[in-house]
Formats: sequence, structure tokens, C-alpha cells
Amino acid sequence: MSTLHFILSFVFAYLLGSIPFGYVLGRGFYHKNLLIEGSGNIGTTNTFRVLGPTAGFLTFVLDSLKGTAATLMGVIWGPLPVHWWLLIFGLAGIIGHTFSIWIGFRGGKAVATSFGMLIAYAPVLSLEALLIFLTLIFLTSMVSVASIFGFILVTILTLFMGDWFLFGLALILTIFVVYRHRGNIKRIRRGKESLVPFGLVYWSQHKRK
Repeated sequence: MSTLHFILSFVFAYLLGSIPFGYVLGRGFYHKNLLIEGSGNIGTTNTFRVLGPTAGFLTFVLDSLKGTAATLMGVIWGPLPVHWWLLIFGLAGIIGHTFSIWIGFRGGKAVATSFGMLIAYAPVLSLEALLIFLTLIFLTSMVSVASIFGFILVTILTLFMGDWFLFGLALILTIFVVYRHRGNIKRIRRGKESLVPFGLVYWSQHKRK
């Protein structure tokens, strides 16, 4: 891969990651602006809360797929010199998602797009990550908790893979995801965090009512 192809792949991966699917769905089909409704985030959780489960699920799928596509962007020019270069293009897509050029460099919290990157780079780990995430949601009924501790646990798993490039990126993303969820952490401490309508915590609270 030439320097030009590398730069083009990185830029295209960023632009692909920048597509704000949640925002587009909200404006185009629901006539709502996710940037000013709910938490002001364009990711899956706020889309679910503001637009409903169908839009939330679709946003998760599309944001994940753009993470996968961005990660694979480099291979359109042919084989990569080293496998871990995929992580560079995946990171470009994640940066695009969190700082989208199309909506004033605002965006999501990098969860779904990071999952999409794992699908392309480490498929088995992506399945493990999905299982961890779904289990944590079931136990806590909180997407924020599942996201934060999911990233932490997946980062720990990368230690056993011996892939230090993946571990380094996972660690950076975990720190970033925790930072992006700082508002959620404050609400969790106050007992004010929103719950998804299923899972042990949600059912226990509604059973008492």
C-alpha cells in the first residue's frame, strides 16, 4: 500500500464513520433532532429512548456495520503489509463516529462502531464482547453500565490474545468510553440513570410497584 492509498483509506474510513445514522433517522423519519432531544447523543441508547426500539436497533446495526466497513477500508487497495493496520482504519471510523464532520464534530460514544471494528478484526472476540454486553444489560438494565464494564472486560480479554496493538487500542477506547459516559456515571451514583425496559433491575423495580 502506498502512502497515498493509506491516507485515502484513512480519510474515507473517517468519512464513513462520520455518517450519523441516528441523526439521519431522527430527522428523516421521525422529524426529531437527536442533537437537542434526550441526552443530545446520536448513538443507540438515545435513539432508543427518543425514537423507539426499532430506530434504536437499526442505529446499532448501521453504526456497527460502518465500523466494520471502515476497518476493512484499507484492503480495497490489496493486501495490507501487516494485519494490525486494520485497527488504524477502524480507529479512523470510530473518530468519525464520535466527531462527525457532518454534524459539527459531535457524535456518539464509540460503542457500536468499536464493536463493528472487532467484527472485522477479531470476529471471535466480537462475539464474546456481544455476549458480555447482553449479559451486563440483563443483569443491570443499564446500557451505560454494560458499555463501560463491557469495554473493561474485553480489554482484559485482549491480554490473553497476545495482540498488543489490539490491547493498546482497547485500553485507549476504554478510557475514552468511560470519559464519554461521565454524565451517566453521575446519574448512576444518584440512582437516576435510565433503565431499558427489561433485565433484572428493571423487573425488580416494577415488581415492587
